[in-house]
Amino acid sequence: MRLGHDHVRVRVPATSANLGPGFDALGLALGLYDDVEVRALGTAEVRVDVVGEGAGEVPDGEDHLVVRAVRAALDQVGAPQTGLHLVCHNRIPHGRGLGSSAAAVVAGVVAARSLIVDPEALDDDVALALATQMEGHPDNAAPALLGGATVAWTDRGGPHAVPLTVHADVAPIALVPATRLATRVARGVLPAVVPHVDAASQAGRAALLVEALARRPDLLFPATEDLLHQQYRASVMPDSFALVEALRRRGVAAMVSGAGPTVLVLARAVGSAATDADESIEQTFGGAMGGWQVRPLAVDREGVRATRVGVVAGAG
Repeated sequence: MRLGHDHVRVRVPATSANLGPGFDALGLALGLYDDVEVRALGTAEVRVDVVGEGAGEVPDGEDHLVVRAVRAALDQVGAPQTGLHLVCHNRIPHGRGLGSSAAAVVAGVVAARSLIVDPEALDDDVALALATQMEGHPDNAAPALLGGATVAWTDRGGPHAVPLTVHADVAPIALVPATRLATRVARGVLPAVVPHVDAASQAGRAALLVEALARRPDLLFPATEDLLHQQYRASVMPDSFALVEALRRRGVAAMVSGAGPTVLVLARAVGSAATDADESIEQTFGGAMGGWQVRPLAVDREGVRATRVGVVAGAG
C-alpha cells in the first residue's frame, strides 16, 4: 500500500459511553472536538505540538497516542512508515470520561486512512477493530467514528457497531469537574458478579434507552437508571455520584459519563437555547459550582471527518 497524501486534517468528537444502563455498549458523540493535523515527512523525525488539553503533559514523540494509532493503521495495510509532524488542538478534557483517548486513537486511524491511496482498506469496520484493540472496548470508538448514538458489541468476529437515530429534542449537557479519574481506577472497583435482579433490570432499561433516544425523549429519565456500575464507583468519584443522585431526585436524566468523573445529563430542548433540566441543574448547584463547568453540547451526528490537504509527488 502506497501513500497518496502527505498532509491531512482530522476533526473527531468527544463521546460519552454507557449512558447509564448501556455499560460498554451504548455511546453518544458530542459536539466538542479535537482537531489534529498530520504531515508525513521525508525524514524519520517525529514531532507532536499540542495546544489546549494535555499541552505539556502528553508525550511529544512516538509514544503519543495519535502517533501510535497512525503507526498501527499503516502497519495494518502494509503502508510504509514515515516521519510525522502532528499539531493537535485539543478541546476534549482528559481523564474526565468524555472519550479523549478514543478520540486520539480514532483520529490517528482515520488520518492514516486519508494518507493512503486506497482508503477503503481502512474502512469503518477495520478502523473500529483497530481502535478497539488499542482502547480495549468499542463503546467510545464507535460513536467517535460514526457519530450520533451507537450500540457496540464484540463477538468472535471482533467488534461491531450500529448507529442509532437520535431525536432532535435530545440535548446533552456535560457537567465537568476539575478533577480527573483514570479509567483503570474506575474499572478496578467494579465487582466480578452482580445480582441477577440488577442485571435483568439493566437489560430492560438499556432496551428502553434505545427507544427514548430515538423516538421518546420523554422516557429518558427511567431509561437512564443504572444498577450495574455507578453505585460501585461511588467510592472513587463521590462528588459525581452525589451529583447524579441529587439531579435524579429532581427528575433529571443524569448519569456518570463513561468512567467519569463527568456527569452527563440527557435533557430535552424546550427552546433555541434552553432545556427542561436547566432550572434543576441551577438549583442543585445553588450558585456554588465548586469547580464544575456546565457545558451544553449538541449531539454530533457525523462522527470523525478528515480532509486531505497535500498529495505525495507521483501518487496517482
